[in-house]
Amino acid sequence: MPNWELKNCCRHDQVLFLVMIGVYSLVILLLWRTFVLTPFKLIAVFLHEASHAVACKLTCGQVEGIQVHANEGGVTHTRGGVYWVILPAGYLGSSFWGMVLILASTNLLTSRIAAGCFLVALLIVLFVAKNWTLRGLCIGFIVFLAVVWILQELTKVRILRYVILFMGVMNGLFSIYDIYDDLISRRVHSSDAEKFAEVCPCPCNGPSWGVIWGMISLAFLCASIYLGLVILS
Repeated sequence: MPNWELKNCCRHDQVLFLVMIGVYSLVILLLWRTFVLTPFKLIAVFLHEASHAVACKLTCGQVEGIQVHANEGGVTHTRGGVYWVILPAGYLGSSFWGMVLILASTNLLTSRIAAGCFLVALLIVLFVAKNWTLRGLCIGFIVFLAVVWILQELTKVRILRYVILFMGVMNGLFSIYDIYDDLISRRVHSSDAEKFAEVCPCPCNGPSWGVIWGMISLAFLCASIYLGLVILS
């Protein structure tokens, strides 16, 4: 039975899980404005745009192309689908995938599955990408994950779980920052929240939706930490 109450917390694996999340968070904050994190930020943008695309397909729309730009921006061109489902899917979907990656890192098997699924997704997007930044990002991370996986299987450098965990933490924090930067601290009139406010019958404006989505993204991150501790208990 799952240890939902986290009795006798925390064991060695749980402590290591919490410490790694803390260390990763600190490193990400310290290096936030450096080029070191740029590839991981672009992956977060890619997952944001991919979430728009998935929501479009699930609501019977057509994805015409995905772009990720070197300035950490991106756009997904869609036709049809349910607009009020597609718009919030970027920020919230990115947070969700961050949670999935964090939880996958708790076990070597699930880390392999996550890495395999990510590689397949990158290969698919490589052929539908509309700009060379995204194509280069896909190729770069395919090579990066392949090297990490080979090291995991053939050497004593077993870091696959920690790479997946870093990507999950990075994605969760980037989503929260992106929501704050785009929708709360400065008002981007072309943002998903502003467009959502136009199509949603609710009286909330763009920044209000930004606060709501930010709280949901933070809840995803907190839930991933709690569920990770439950899995490791």
